[in-house]
Amino acid sequence: MTKSYINNPNELTLRSLDIPQIHKFAVGFDNMFDSLMRTTSQSNSGNYPPYNVLRHSDDEFSIELAVAGFGEDELEIELENSVLTIMGEKSEKVSEEEVSYLHQGISSRSFKRSFTLAEHIEVVDANIKNGILSVHLERQVPEEKKPKKIAINFNK
Repeated sequence: MTKSYINNPNELTLRSLDIPQIHKFAVGFDNMFDSLMRTTSQSNSGNYPPYNVLRHSDDEFSIELAVAGFGEDELEIELENSVLTIMGEKSEKVSEEEVSYLHQGISSRSFKRSFTLAEHIEVVDANIKNGILSVHLERQVPEEKKPKKIAINFNK
């Protein structure tokens, strides 16, 4: 963390993210920092297959992934430790007649794309329509985690 005094010497401005320095002030947030480090290490610059992330409401989301050309037995969705992984494995089918492409613009390569989900986000369902895989997500906060009012007893 770098101190920078712009207008007020009592004002602290964060110029860089220094995880070990933050650990001194954030007690009990180890899981959050581990998740942050996992997310940054998983980020890949590849853009295949293209995808959209949609917000339908504060508690409902969906991920749309272009999977045209993939069959039922070639797609897999897995959720482990708040990481949603969508995999497509193209099977090598040998056709009886040899096909010669003049242009092959539809990719037939395998992929693995991961999304780190926030706490209490659950996968509701997944379906494919017109070559788009839609994974529906919903925030399902357990009753014990929801805010509650605490009664105050006044002693007389």
